[in-house]
Parts: sequence; structure tokens; C-alpha cells
Amino acid sequence: MQTARLRLRAVVDSDAARIADLAGDWDVASMTGRIPYPYSADAAQHWISGVEEGEQVFGIERDAEFIGICGFTIDANGDAELGYWIGKPYWGHGYATEAASAVMAYGFTKAGVRRFVCRHLAGNPGSARVIQKLGFKYVGDSTGWCEARQCELPALSYELRRPWTMAIRALAS
Repeated sequence: MQTARLRLRAVVDSDAARIADLAGDWDVASMTGRIPYPYSADAAQHWISGVEEGEQVFGIERDAEFIGICGFTIDANGDAELGYWIGKPYWGHGYATEAASAVMAYGFTKAGVRRFVCRHLAGNPGSARVIQKLGFKYVGDSTGWCEARQCELPALSYELRRPWTMAIRALAS
């Protein structure tokens, strides 16, 4: 997929070292559910090899440089959990919002998603802004596992159902 500034593509084995480098930063890993800390290239390779059916995972590139990941896991009911991370050197440029918008457009129009859900850990204002810009509706407080911290933490949960106007805009670009 292509957006105005980004290319979203399949994640491949040769991405493992870059994924470990970017996602292995404490400031990234400590705000995600599934990224361990420290994060080695071998662990990233194991994750790439273990992507399961039903998971749609896209590497995010800016000017041919790998900067993060965005994707979703869909269940039999058409509900999909959205996830994303951007390497710390690329924070604050709207890349997560741009990538997630394209991924959600794909989910709604091509993958049969009827509803996206997502959450962010409390204390993660950057992710909260992304979710707000995407148009998600707050549905309540929850908890979320953080692999890097090895514990459950307070989180905020959101949902977004079709129709979704950002999806239409993303497809037009």
C-alpha cells in the first residue's frame, strides 16, 4: 500500500535487525503489549516467523527506510484489533496516523473488518492522539499486558465501526 508519504509492505526476514533496533528502545517497547525488552534480532526473527493466519502485519517505510509496524488481527465476527508502533526517531510526524488510516481502509474495504478495537496504555499521550485523530470512540478503562514491563497496566479502550470517512479519503489518495 502507498500513502502520501509512506509505503506499507509485508514484513520479511531481513527486517529483523531493524525491528529489534527500533522496537527494542525502552520508550517504544514499554508502551506496547507484545514487544519484550531487551529485544534481540533473534526474537524479532522469531516473531516474523510466527505471524499467524488472520494477522495482517505491514512494515512501514518512509523514503525506503523501515520506521515501524502497523497491523491488525481479525476474529470470526469481523472485529479486528489494531496495533502499531513507530521507531522513536520518527515520532511526532503523523506517521502512525497515516499508516493506521491506510491499514484500516484496507481492513474495512478488503479484509471484511466490521469494527476496529484498540487500546493504549495509560501514560501514552502519543498513542492517545493517534487514536483520537483516527476517529475512535472511547469505550472504557481496561488493563493491558506489557511484555517489556512484565505486568498488567491501566489502559484505555476504543472502538470504531463502519462507515468510516478516513477510509474513503485514504483510498482516494
